[in-house]
Formats: sequence, C-alpha cells, structure tokens
Amino acid sequence: MSNSLRATLALVFGLLCLGFSAIFVSWANAPGATTGFYRMAVPVLVLAPLFVRRLRSHTSLPRREFLIAVFGGFFFAGDLLFWNTGVLIGGATNPTLLGNTAPIWVALGALLFFRERLSPAFWVGLLIAVAGAVIILGVDVDRGPAAGLGTLFGLAAGFFYGAYFLVTQRSRQRLDALTNFWLGAAGATLVLLAGAFLLRQPLTGYSSTTYLNFLALGLVVQVGGQFAFSYALGYLPASIVSPVGLGQPVVTALLAWPLLGERVTPVQALGGLAVLAGVYIVHHSRNRLAASAALPVTAAPSQHEGLP
Repeated sequence: MSNSLRATLALVFGLLCLGFSAIFVSWANAPGATTGFYRMAVPVLVLAPLFVRRLRSHTSLPRREFLIAVFGGFFFAGDLLFWNTGVLIGGATNPTLLGNTAPIWVALGALLFFRERLSPAFWVGLLIAVAGAVIILGVDVDRGPAAGLGTLFGLAAGFFYGAYFLVTQRSRQRLDALTNFWLGAAGATLVLLAGAFLLRQPLTGYSSTTYLNFLALGLVVQVGGQFAFSYALGYLPASIVSPVGLGQPVVTALLAWPLLGERVTPVQALGGLAVLAGVYIVHHSRNRLAASAALPVTAAPSQHEGLP
C-alpha cells in the first residue's frame, strides 16, 4: 500500500472520528465544562509519557513560546465550553456547522493583528457564509429559543477556536507539534476544571455510559482523529487536507439523523451549504493570495484540530 493511499485512508478515518465528536457529547449528556475537561484530560494523561520524553531530549524550552502555548489553551477551553453547551441545547448539527467558521475568524484576526492583505474573494466568501448563518439562525429561532442559543454558542466556539489558532501558531514556530499540543491541552484542562467549579458543574456521579463517552471524546476524537489528520498532512498537501476538514459537519449531520433523530430540513441544508461554501472560498482565496505573493499565510484550521 502506497503512502498516499495510507494517508487518504487516514484522512477518511480522521474525518469519521471528528464527525462523531458531537454524537459523543450528546450521548454523554453532561455539562459543557465537565465534558470539555474530560475530553482534554484524557489525551493529556495518555500523551504525558511522550511529552516528558520529548522534554528530556531538549536542553530547555523557549519560555515565551512555552507560555504562549499554555495561554492558547485558554481559548481552546472557551471553544469547547461553548461548543459542548451548544450541542446539548441546540442539537449536534448546527452548532458543529457554525463552529467550523473558525477560518473566517482566523482571516479577520490576521487582517487586524498581522496586517495580512485579503482579496475580494475573501469578502465574497464572508458574505456567503454570513447569509448561510442567518438562514440557519432564522430556522432555529422558529424551533425555539434553546435551538437558536445553541447555534449562537456554536458560532462563539468558532470564534474562540480561531483565536486559539492565531495564538498557538506563533508558539508552533519554535515548538514541535507534540509539545505545542500538550501544553495547550494542559492549559485548556486547567481552565475547564476551574470553569466546572465556578459554574458548579459536577465532575463525578455520572453513569458508566457517560464516562465511556468522555473516554471516546479523548481517545477517538482528540487523539485518534487529530493524529490521523496530522499523519495525512505528512503525505498529502494541505490544500487537500484542510478542505476535507470542512466535511465534519456533513458527517455529523449524517450520523445525527439515525443516532440522535435529528433531521435536516431543506432550508437548513441550504444554509449549511452556504456556510461551508463561504468558508471554503475564504480558505481558498487566502491560499491563492499567499501563493501569488510567494508569502506564508496564516493557516486556516480544521475545526478542533489537535495536533497541527
């Protein structure tokens, strides 16, 4: 089997793992901060031996990048808190869809903080994505306040993940992928732990089914799915891998129908396609602009990308 075929299979496997993320959150049926805590605590514990070994192989870690990586985890915690809560109150599909608007927030952040030039195609893509989000929000408002709030929380999650990516891409320049990820995950775990206490969300007393879903979120999604995408990036161009990540809400919607009983109406499907098309145009326009200028671009992440 060739490396490219292995990478393609890994990409499909990773996409399936990520698609199950909202399903596991719904099945766990636990508060957002609690679910996020276990999702991050599991990979932190599993990868701790590798992190310690990597740490021993380095004479020292650059202090600035070390702190930036940990600080980035604070934003990742916000992403998980809003997204988990959105899935619980608004269903799996729409919060996941709007959580994938992170590339738009990354691009706007790059414009504001790094003075990155954006092409006219970016603004077209942004308008299409916003139009799709308005359609989805309009449908959710008709379904009830909880559905609309859940979708808004998904949008907030996308904003926090975009901020996480903007912060940690700087630490990634001098830290390897494992070190950068582990430090960010550890920071997110601590913030989510504090959030669970402040919001009075219990960490114990759940059923065995809930704990199994916590474990699945940590191992299947955060380790397995993200590692698969990272493996694929070693053999396939980012121009192929990143757009595939946009398929996560599609996989989630297909899984949510039989597993959670969530049906997507034609109007919701239209809005969802508009959001995904807009995000893709944003991502593609920035890559083309960077290629034409022969300059690096602030990368547009796949949602909940763990091991860049």
